[in-house]
Amino acid sequence: MSKIIKIGISKTKGGKVLKLASVTALKGKGLVNDRKFKIDNDKMKQLTLIETENIMYFNKISNTNILELDFRRNLITKNVNLNELINKEFFIGNVKVKAHDLCRPCKYLQNILKQENFIKELLLKGGLRCEILSDGNININDQIYL
Repeated sequence: MSKIIKIGISKTKGGKVLKLASVTALKGKGLVNDRKFKIDNDKMKQLTLIETENIMYFNKISNTNILELDFRRNLITKNVNLNELINKEFFIGNVKVKAHDLCRPCKYLQNILKQENFIKELLLKGGLRCEILSDGNININDQIYL
């Protein structure tokens, strides 16, 4: 079963990622209280997801133990191949979203985590950038489905 296992937001760029049990998603705006939330938000900045399996892969090959939320994505998923959802609409619980692009790792995050091969190793495993198509709450254990 594909599901959400962790939720995180940060109120400021580079700020601490706050672990939540639930978050409110607003159509076209983003996640309430997240640093990227705004009216008429760019569809690429509303919501990010990453697979826990890809985080575990990175930790294994780099011999690290970086926490899932330190990867600075909003939602940590389990048992779903996110890359297969690009250009598709799907649901996270009762919230409808559309995946527009990969969420490629950046030099900024590589530097914060002090990992030289971060970008190279996660280029195609860094998650998704999604547009929020309907209002609702996203909760831990919400299922992901088409």
